Amino acid sequence: MASISPIAPKTLPLGSDLDIARQARLKPIAEIAEQLGLNPGTIEPYGHHVGKIPLEALEDRATNPPGRYVVVSAVTPTPLGEGKTTTSVGLAQGFHHIGKTATVALRQPSMGPTFGIKGGAAGGGWSQVVPMERINLHLTGDIHAVTAAHNLLSAMVDNHLYHGNATGLDPNQVAWRRVMDINDRGLRQVVTGLGGKANGLPRETGFDITAASEVMAVLALADSLEDLRRRLGRIVVGWTPGGEAVTAEDIGCAGAMTVMLKEAIKPNLMQTIENTPVLIHAGPFGNIAHGNSSIIADQIGLPGSDYLVTEAGFGADMGAERFFNIKCRTSGMQPDAAVLVATVRGLKVHSGQHRVVAGKPLPDSMLTENPDDVAAGASNLRKQIENLRLHGVPVVVAINAFPGDYASEHAVIAEVAREMGARVEVCTHVRDGGEGAAALAQAVVEAAEEPSTFEMLYPSEMPLAEKIDTLARRVYGADGIDLSAPAQRQIAHFTTRGFGHLPVCVAKTHLSLSSDPGLHGAPQGWRMPVREVRLSAGAGFVYALCGDIRTMPGLGANPAAASMDVNETGEIEGLF
Repeated sequence: MASISPIAPKTLPLGSDLDIARQARLKPIAEIAEQLGLNPGTIEPYGHHVGKIPLEALEDRATNPPGRYVVVSAVTPTPLGEGKTTTSVGLAQGFHHIGKTATVALRQPSMGPTFGIKGGAAGGGWSQVVPMERINLHLTGDIHAVTAAHNLLSAMVDNHLYHGNATGLDPNQVAWRRVMDINDRGLRQVVTGLGGKANGLPRETGFDITAASEVMAVLALADSLEDLRRRLGRIVVGWTPGGEAVTAEDIGCAGAMTVMLKEAIKPNLMQTIENTPVLIHAGPFGNIAHGNSSIIADQIGLPGSDYLVTEAGFGADMGAERFFNIKCRTSGMQPDAAVLVATVRGLKVHSGQHRVVAGKPLPDSMLTENPDDVAAGASNLRKQIENLRLHGVPVVVAINAFPGDYASEHAVIAEVAREMGARVEVCTHVRDGGEGAAALAQAVVEAAEEPSTFEMLYPSEMPLAEKIDTLARRVYGADGIDLSAPAQRQIAHFTTRGFGHLPVCVAKTHLSLSSDPGLHGAPQGWRMPVREVRLSAGAGFVYALCGDIRTMPGLGANPAAASMDVNETGEIEGLF
C-alpha cells in the first residue's frame, strides 16, 4: 500500500476544471481510435476530438481476447460528491503509468445538473474527459435524440386517443409522460389537451428529466440495433380497463423511434486529459433505472485494452448492485474487480455530526483533524464493501484525497478497509493526474488476478416480492419490506402478465442506505416501505418506489446557469 501522508502542496497548477481542460494537448480522434485497436478510417468524426463508433466495430472485435473488467462505485454519496467519475478517469490514466493499457466507459452527463448545482460531470482537475465543453453541452446530440424519440411516442399516444383509440387504452392508465433535459420543477405535473376538442383529450400528466426516460435505459441495455428495435416495441405506455398492456408497437411508434436513435446507439469516442481513450454512451438515471453506461460501449472497450474501467452511479448499494444484477445479467459479462471510492469528508458526514448543503462552503467543524468522526461514519464504508463482496468481486478502496485531509483520517479508512478484506490506496489523481492513481492501478491489477467467484444476488425465477425483500435485507440492511396494497396488486399483475422473471431496481433516496435520506452511516432496525411497483418492459426490469423520488429536478437559488456566458473571443465561461 502507498504510504499515508498529509496532502503535500500542489505539484501541478490547479485552476478551474475548465481552465485545466484547456491546457490539455489533445490528439486527433483517429489516434485515440488506434489506441483502442479500432480502424481510424471507420470513426465518424464530430470535429477533431470527438467521434462516433459504428456498430460494425463489435463484429470486427468479436475474436479479440477481452481485457479485465473493473467497476468503480462509492460509499453512499453526500451532497459534496465523492469523486467516482474523477477516480474512474484517474484510474484509467494510472494504468498507463504502470505499463498497462486502459479505456474508461462513462455515462453522458445530463445538462440539467450542469446548469443546476452539480455543474459538469466529466471528472475534475487533472483527471477529466476533454474537451470539457463538448461532453457537458450537447456532445453529439444523443440525449436530444432520446428526448425526441420519447416525446414522439408521447405525441403518438395522445394522437391514438384522439383518433378512435383502437387499442382500448384507458386514458386514466396512460403511464407515458414527456421528458426534457433541463431542470424545471414547473413541469412536474401538467394538464395537456386544454383549449377545446381540437387540442386532444384533456388529461393530467407531467415531465421527467431525459435521464429518467425508459428510452435512455433501453439505449444503455441494447446490444444491437435489432435489439434496440425490439426493446422499444416492448415499452408499455399504459393499460386497458381489462389490464392488458398497450405497447409502443401497438401504437405504431417503435419503428420511428428506432429511426431517431439510429445514430445515438453508436458510442462516442473521446479522450482524457492524458489522451487515454474514453467511451461516452447513454446516461440512465441512477434512482429509477440502473445508472450505468451502455453495454455496447463496454463490448467495444473490453477487447481494446488490458483494462476497461466503468463507473456505476451513486453508492455501491445502488449503481454497483444494478451493474451486477441488471447490466451484467443482460450482457453476460462478468467483472474482475470493483473499486470503492471513499473520502474523509464523506465519512465525516456519515458520522451524523455535520450538516452540509450542496453548493455551500463546508462547516468549519469538518475541516479540523478528527479521525474519530471518520471512524464514526465508517459503518457506511463497511457496508458498501460488504455489498460488493456479496457478489464475489475483489474490492479495492480508493481514498480520494482532498487538500486539508490528515494522515490520521486516511489511516482510519485504510484500517477499516483492511479489516473488511479489501485492498486500499490513497489517490491524488485530481492534483497529479494518472501518476496520482498509479498505486491504485497496481492494486486493481492484483485484485483482478484473483480467481473470479462472481454471482448474481438472486435468480431470475425468484418471485418479484422476494427479489425486493432480498435487496432490502442483504444490500440495504433492512429488517424486511412493507408492501402497500397497490404494490401487492401491481406485483401480482406484472407476474400474471409474464414479467415476474425480470430483475428489480429499488428506487429510493441515494443519500442513505435506508429509505430515509436523513439517516447516515449504516442504519439498522428499519423496514423498507414499498409504495408502488412500476414496469420498464422495454429496458427489462421492474422498479419498486421506496420513497419520494424526484424524476424532474428543480433549479436552486443560484443555479450554475446564471454564471455561464460566452466571452468576446467566443469561449465559454462559468462552466465548472
